[in-house]
Amino acid sequence: LGEPRPAAVRAGPGGAPVALDRAAVEAVVEDWVVEDRWWTGRPLRRRYFELVLEGGHNAVVFRDLTDGRWYVQRG
Repeated sequence: LGEPRPAAVRAGPGGAPVALDRAAVEAVVEDWVVEDRWWTGRPLRRRYFELVLEGGHNAVVFRDLTDGRWYVQRG
């Protein structure tokens, strides 16, 4: 996976993305939470989503659960 980059995500009522950079989300294939580095001063808490966007493009995005910002990991 590439370096994450900031993303413009619009989330629905349950927190799942409904749009990514103005592209509609057709399906959420999978979602999962990663909690790591809990033993450090900068723990990592992210909720990931694997998406199918309009036109059939795939993307993986995550929301940083510590600051609420969205990022594209692949897409």
